[in-house]
Amino acid sequence: MAIYDRQAAVNYANHYWNKHNPTFRRFQDDCTSFISQCLWAGGIPMTRSRNPAVGWWYHSGRSHRWSYSWAVANSLYWYLRGKHSTGPQAVLVKSPKELKLGDVICYDWQGDGVWNHNTIVTAFDYNGDPLVNAHTVNSYQRYWEYRDSSAWTPKIKYAFFHITS
Repeated sequence: MAIYDRQAAVNYANHYWNKHNPTFRRFQDDCTSFISQCLWAGGIPMTRSRNPAVGWWYHSGRSHRWSYSWAVANSLYWYLRGKHSTGPQAVLVKSPKELKLGDVICYDWQGDGVWNHNTIVTAFDYNGDPLVNAHTVNSYQRYWEYRDSSAWTPKIKYAFFHITS
């Protein structure tokens, strides 16, 4: 089992929060690919597969290919909820106060069970609340609730994932 280097993940998130890493494909909605890149930078090993529905991976050979869980917000949520032998391992916690640097927050804007956005915890405010970095709308140490986002609705649901490996 890999040991997750939280500081390396945060360093990556802080370095690339407002720019694209050319090693990876540029997605129009790239929040989840950005979070996956951060987790990978923190030392989480990828699952090797050719099937995009299996595992958590990205291949950048002659043609870029990736798993759904690497690049699709809803798929990463369900991957983090599952038990796997490789890729990010996580436990769902009840409160944002239980998160640490390098942990992941998932957002279901409409509260309909479809997870639409992901962020990574990169700092904490003076109350101990998480501040997050994200892509799609590039964000640096933004307050975790996203109430200032045009996507926010009163129906929003959050999932707080503590990365364990």
